[in-house]
Amino acid sequence: MSHVAFRPRGERFELDTDYVVVGSGAGGGAVASGLARGGAKVAVVEAGPWRDPTDYPNSMYGTFRDMMDDFGTMVTRGRAIWPVVQGRVVGGTTVINSAIIVRTPGDVFKMWQDDLGFGGDALAEAVWAHQDALDEEIVVTTVPREIEGLHNQLARKGAQAVGIHDHDMRRSVKDCLGSGRCLQGCKSERKQSTNLFMIPEVLVRGGDVLSNAPVKKVVFEGRKAIGVEGRFIHPVTRKAGAKFFVRARKAVVMAASATYSPAILLRSGVKSKALGEGFMAHPGTGVFGCYEQTVQMDVGATQGWSSMKLRESRGFKLETLSLPFELLSSRLAGGGRQLIERALAYPHITLWVMAVRAEARGRVRAGFGGKPVVSYTFTKRDMMRAREAMHLIARMHFEAGAKSVIPAIYGLPYSLGPDQVDLIKEASLDPRAWVLILSHLFGGCGMGADPARSVCDPQGRVHGYENLVVADAAAIPTTIGVNPQLTIMALARLRADELLARG
Repeated sequence: MSHVAFRPRGERFELDTDYVVVGSGAGGGAVASGLARGGAKVAVVEAGPWRDPTDYPNSMYGTFRDMMDDFGTMVTRGRAIWPVVQGRVVGGTTVINSAIIVRTPGDVFKMWQDDLGFGGDALAEAVWAHQDALDEEIVVTTVPREIEGLHNQLARKGAQAVGIHDHDMRRSVKDCLGSGRCLQGCKSERKQSTNLFMIPEVLVRGGDVLSNAPVKKVVFEGRKAIGVEGRFIHPVTRKAGAKFFVRARKAVVMAASATYSPAILLRSGVKSKALGEGFMAHPGTGVFGCYEQTVQMDVGATQGWSSMKLRESRGFKLETLSLPFELLSSRLAGGGRQLIERALAYPHITLWVMAVRAEARGRVRAGFGGKPVVSYTFTKRDMMRAREAMHLIARMHFEAGAKSVIPAIYGLPYSLGPDQVDLIKEASLDPRAWVLILSHLFGGCGMGADPARSVCDPQGRVHGYENLVVADAAAIPTTIGVNPQLTIMALARLRADELLARG
């Protein structure tokens, strides 16, 4: 076993293995550990650095610098410029998310069966079986009331007042301390990110991990994938190191994310009309509530309350989200003394957010320097869903006792009182007036029965190619309306089973 963190310029680094897995997040970690358990030799190739929890940064600045792609500067191109949130570190986005775990709803499998020719009850049962096992493996628990914090308690109060039933939020966290540091990386090692157990398991079982190793392309012999190549990047200086080539005797497994998996395949010359198409997401934003009492949203679970009640009927979900001080300050309007005065209200502010199960479809292309270029614009119906959700959140805040809310929508006043809440109903539907963040990314290498409309078959195998499989969110062909980590992991474990069965 070996972990290769960086090689300086010089002789090309080469490695032979059974399976090479590109990416180490929810998809990469789950498929790699599944293959390793089956006795296969596995190499995980990750573009980002290895960071032990003791080395996680203490600030969000450090998190953007060390654990996100180019300081988190990836944005959409379209009617509006919106950030795309992804981790770039061993463990991927599981290191910097809130570890929310939701089983895949049954209607998703029915939709895939009806619209794409695969799925149905058989796939649902297989995925749910893996999710049952993962619940134990990644220590899925309901957020304890004693550590949830006041910001989550207020959300529950507001939701009950407007008739939204609670959803018991489950997270992959063992004995959460309620320190509110999910977004920076959990230094206390309570969050069960893949860098803590799935990737180390690959090493223990005789596999290899390359970090600081962005893959440039998949290497083919004819239409048979035989490995991947790229060049090491120094984690601090960002200077290029040695080239590397990892040969895969049995298969190349793409799990580099819904942005990088399609971009790498495009750069590798994979021919598919659907490649890079069908990019989808759950874009979201939120309303700040300002309270007379001290709330301290950075105390307690980062996200400890949610509601799925309107997921199907209205097309959005609601949840809490605590922001560290530096992120909150970046979301407040104004400058100078005015911004300082607004930011000093931090102890009295809390944030509740919505995520839209958007119908918008975008595309991913390989841009300059190998970076993905994401084109994406909300539809009018998506914007209407977002506006409805924001109005509902504002009502929740007032029902919970807020004195004012900050909607952060251009064209509305900076803050609104209880008698102004309906102004949100008239907010602009122009995406440029909104600060939305793209998370929960899907597609670009979507599965489907028809090669003309999909990149992969229902087992993640790229149409028209041998030994090339996609095992991450890029293969998920639609939005699912819930946090996708458990869905990604279960599908990845299913891919591992299928690969091992094929030998």
